[in-house]
Amino acid sequence: MADTVLFEFLHTEMVKELWAPHLEPGRVGWKMSLSVLEGLGFRVGQALAERLPQETLAFREELDVLKFLCRDLWVAVFRKQMDGLRTNHQGTYVLQDHSFPLLVPMGSGPQYLEEAPKFLAFTCGLLCGALSTLGFQSQVTASVATLPACKFQVVIQKS
Repeated sequence: MADTVLFEFLHTEMVKELWAPHLEPGRVGWKMSLSVLEGLGFRVGQALAERLPQETLAFREELDVLKFLCRDLWVAVFRKQMDGLRTNHQGTYVLQDHSFPLLVPMGSGPQYLEEAPKFLAFTCGLLCGALSTLGFQSQVTASVATLPACKFQVVIQKS
């Protein structure tokens, strides 16, 4: 339990310190701040995936890798499994978490929806970095319709 609280606190402080749209006003500052958070998450995702058991690195099918992320990686980071995984079998996957731990403290009011993207950028980078280490280039985006639920769309880029 203490690890979870510490991670949530660390994440909140990272967002607070790295979210700096005031340095570059408008859309440019917003995108720069998201990029910094995603980059940090990417490196953490790479490091996590590098420390995975060797049998994990033998995944070659996209779906197997995404199942691994939803089950094992999500449990390692958030102490729970992802709630859903959907695919169109053409390289696009939607990962669903109905109570995303980093959004739970925000509450459930619609007034918090505009704040949600900055709390999801690190996790998008984390997923993208882990996939990169496992041999899959991807683009990961997140969306929130109602708090604390969110969806991560993962598009695997064919090489």
